[in-house]
Amino acid sequence: MSRGFSVEYLVIAGGGGSTRSGGGGGAGGYRSSVTGENSGGGVVAESSLNVSGGSYTVTVGAGGAGVSTGGAPGTDGANSVFASVASIGGGGGGGRELNGNDGGSGSGAGDAGVAGKVGGSGTSGQGFDGGGGGGAGSPEYPSSGGGGAGGVGGNPPNSSTVGASGIGVSSSITGSAVTRAVGGPGVLYVSGPATGASGTINTGNGAQGCKNAGTIGGAGGSGLVVLKYPDTQTLTIGAGLTSTTSTAGGFKTTIFTAGTDTVSF
Repeated sequence: MSRGFSVEYLVIAGGGGSTRSGGGGGAGGYRSSVTGENSGGGVVAESSLNVSGGSYTVTVGAGGAGVSTGGAPGTDGANSVFASVASIGGGGGGGRELNGNDGGSGSGAGDAGVAGKVGGSGTSGQGFDGGGGGGAGSPEYPSSGGGGAGGVGGNPPNSSTVGASGIGVSSSITGSAVTRAVGGPGVLYVSGPATGASGTINTGNGAQGCKNAGTIGGAGGSGLVVLKYPDTQTLTIGAGLTSTTSTAGGFKTTIFTAGTDTVSF
């Protein structure tokens, strides 16, 4: 049994889905221990996990589903986990004239048919708040953007401009810089079918808002778990997880893209 070594991790939860007449989904919570990088919510990377042998749970959170009911919010994303490190799923996009949902990053408020609606709250050290409603008093007012791991979601500045996405965070743990955990943008009213765009899989991105009758919101992007550890170690992976492992520069990097099970060193 191997003892006494450090494991760097990137743990991203599933992004929030969206709903008809709703705001953008919040990004999945983002936690990183990669030296020189950041976690979500504007904080520096956490400490790596010291491994002393044994089994550890790994779960890759699914993205939240999109829904078609304007009076209901989008579905929250699911949590991702590595051992004691848990990232919270992104908030589902706020429904019509509703506040955004809380989450790893909060979702955007729904369209501003009434004033004073606010975005959902992000989780400290994981993501930012979603944008609030602009309060134009019109059911066709654009919806707000979901919060991202790197920044807050935007409020609609006027009746023809959507609330912007909250920005994500970049990591090079897989070998090249990739930005993930971006909030879903708000959307303008459209009269024809136009389903909200879904978040990209394995990014934790939130879904785009969706604002027209008879269609369905987008799904949030599924999450991701990445572990980097000395290449002298062997990782045994349970059958319930989908993963790939590469070796370079004295380290192994295992990327988990779906499932839940235990792993052991």
